[in-house]
Amino acid sequence: MLEPIPDHLREHLNILFVGFNPSIKSSETGHHYANPNNRFWTILYRSGLTPVKLTAQEDFRLLEYGYGLTNIVARPTKEAAEITKEEYRQGRIELMGKIERYQPKTVCFVGKGVYQQYSKNRKVMWGLQENSVSQASEFVAPSSSGLVRMKLEEIIAIYHKLSTFVTKGDGKTWN
Repeated sequence: MLEPIPDHLREHLNILFVGFNPSIKSSETGHHYANPNNRFWTILYRSGLTPVKLTAQEDFRLLEYGYGLTNIVARPTKEAAEITKEEYRQGRIELMGKIERYQPKTVCFVGKGVYQQYSKNRKVMWGLQENSVSQASEFVAPSSSGLVRMKLEEIIAIYHKLSTFVTKGDGKTWN
C-alpha cells in the first residue's frame, strides 16, 4: 500500500507550498515532488525562490529558506483525477487547520485545481488572490507536473511573481 509522505512545516513560514497530493514516486521515496517529470525543483530555482536547485531528496531543506510543504490530500495517486470529493472535503478542513496552526505569511497553491478545492471558488486567476480564505496571503501558481501543457518559461514567470511578492524588493527570499 502506498504511504502518505511527511509534511515539512514550522510556524511563521514565508511560503507554504500546497500541492494536490503525492505522486506514486513521492510515496515510494518519501519525498515531495519526486517524479522525475515534475519540474518543481527547477521552477523554484529558476524563479529565484531558492539559491540552488534542490532535489526531491532535499525537500526538508526548504525549511532553511522559510518554506514548507504539504498537500490538500495525503493519499498518493497516479494523477489528481483519482482524488474523491470526500478526500478534497476532508483535506480542505485539515489544510485550514494547518494554516491556522502554523500561520504562514503566504500560501502558494501549486495548481489552480488545488485552490479551487480549497477556496470553493471556480474563477481563479494566477497570482495573488484578492480575497483570501485564510489570514495568509494566498497565491495560485501552475502545477509543476510534467503533464501541465504550459511552457516552462511561463510557469517560471508566475513563480517569479511569487518570489517578488515575498521579497518585496529586498533581493532575496531565503533566510
